Amino acid sequence: MHEKEKDLIDAFLRGQVDRRGLIKGLGAMGLAAGTAGTLLNLGQTRALAADFDWQAHKGKTIKLLLNKHPYADAMIANLENFKKLTGMNVVYDVFPEDVYFDKVTAALSASSPEYDAFMTGAYMTWTYGPAGWITDLNEWIKDPAKTNPNYAWDDFLPGVKNSCAWNGKPGGALGSEDAKQWCIPWGFEQNNITYNKAMFDKAGVKVPGNMDEMVAAAAKLTKDVGGGVYGIGVRGSRSWATIHPGFLSAYANFDQKDLNVSADGKLSAAMNTAQSKAFHKQWVQMIQQSGPKDWSTYTWYQVGTDLGAGASAMIFDADILGYFMNGGDNKMAGKLAFAAFKANPEAKAPTPNIWIWSLSMSNFSKDKDATWYFMQWASGPEHALFGATKMDFVNPVRQSVWKDEVFREKLNKSYPGYVEMFDASAPGASIKFTAQPLFFDLTTEWAATLQKMVSKEVPVDEGLDKLAESINGQLKEAGLG
Repeated sequence: MHEKEKDLIDAFLRGQVDRRGLIKGLGAMGLAAGTAGTLLNLGQTRALAADFDWQAHKGKTIKLLLNKHPYADAMIANLENFKKLTGMNVVYDVFPEDVYFDKVTAALSASSPEYDAFMTGAYMTWTYGPAGWITDLNEWIKDPAKTNPNYAWDDFLPGVKNSCAWNGKPGGALGSEDAKQWCIPWGFEQNNITYNKAMFDKAGVKVPGNMDEMVAAAAKLTKDVGGGVYGIGVRGSRSWATIHPGFLSAYANFDQKDLNVSADGKLSAAMNTAQSKAFHKQWVQMIQQSGPKDWSTYTWYQVGTDLGAGASAMIFDADILGYFMNGGDNKMAGKLAFAAFKANPEAKAPTPNIWIWSLSMSNFSKDKDATWYFMQWASGPEHALFGATKMDFVNPVRQSVWKDEVFREKLNKSYPGYVEMFDASAPGASIKFTAQPLFFDLTTEWAATLQKMVSKEVPVDEGLDKLAESINGQLKEAGLG
């Protein structure tokens, strides 16, 4: 690195030059964007090493268990910088999602020391934490001798960070003062609208701003676009994953809950209120009128694939699902747009439920301190910015990255509405479920009941009353109700 380039990068790292000025300056020196990015990474690595003893575990090796995902791809692409920074080695196994969580459960339940850290969803830690399989990371986060001063724990989006912390008590509020930090958020998904603008224009439909408008828009799109296109894609398989995306995001916007928590900590079903029944009727009607014919088989993949292929006009699902469908070799790449969604016309803002890909430390790791060195680097602001600007690391969990002009311009250029969608919905984004050990069983039963409603096997009111009765019985049997 020449002296002028070094001085400019150092000025950026000190906050004296913004990213736009940095890139413009490096460009004036004749450096291509890729070369400039490489030099910036080297400069950041050098700056990190100056403030903290990153070489404390030099020569050690840690092993990771990873899901095949763009977040993992971004980390692997940047891994050489971690190795140069720390002198450590990192090895990893990567598995596709259809088998990944079984691999995690098998390793943890066997108390295997093979893996030191792994990717996980925040929901899974409600099982892993109380079982003693993962480590409370507060011990490392709060120790200045083990956490570098530039880690900036307060830079994480509050709703996302708090959703990864739980005290382990069924019904305990996420992010409470006594919560254990079971995982570190890495990237997350808000649930909003991705839509095909050409189809909306053809049908003369405006982007829906509440649930009534969404039902009407989906029906008109189904009727007027033609070619077998249906109006809206949402998940429908018999799985907890059907409840958590668009469905619960809209449900929670009406101030509806999955469970009640009494003053003495007892749990009871909350989805058979009058307002919940009204919402379910509207949701069921939307699917019956404007969803795919085989809706009950739809997972993340089918919802996304139909949108990318032009078989559906919009989805109410993870924003990053729409992001990926707007790129690659998808038929509709470059033709999709994004919008925040506030289901309740009386609500002040969107309140999306979220999925969070996170990093957890195995309680069976043989070297937790060395593992934490990797975890803080992988979830640190420097790597987050690399992933967001150089790779497809959406959505980053750090506020500083969302303020970065280069990142925002990257999104604005190819993903119309994405930045505005994020800005509108991120303040209200968090996990809306009640943390408790029966989470997967109860939400899967909820999805099964929803299927029966859509297929007209049971009326909505009766179905929700039966569901609530069943859930209350399970909660009491487990000593939770």
